[in-house]
Amino acid sequence: MMNVELIFKIAAIGIIVAVLSLVLSRSGREEQAMMTTLAGLIVVLLILVQQIANLFTTIETLFGF
Repeated sequence: MMNVELIFKIAAIGIIVAVLSLVLSRSGREEQAMMTTLAGLIVVLLILVQQIANLFTTIETLFGF
């Protein structure tokens, strides 16, 4: 079963990044808005990579590889 905290964490990061990006875009700082969006994407991808690594570790432990 998937951890609900993980979904909430990713959703919170998405909301924060969307608000920051919108505020920066409205103030004429499109480059910083794009960098904020990219930083949020990288953070979420790092979280997902950690979870995938944990999955592989669990599978290795389960099957005894």
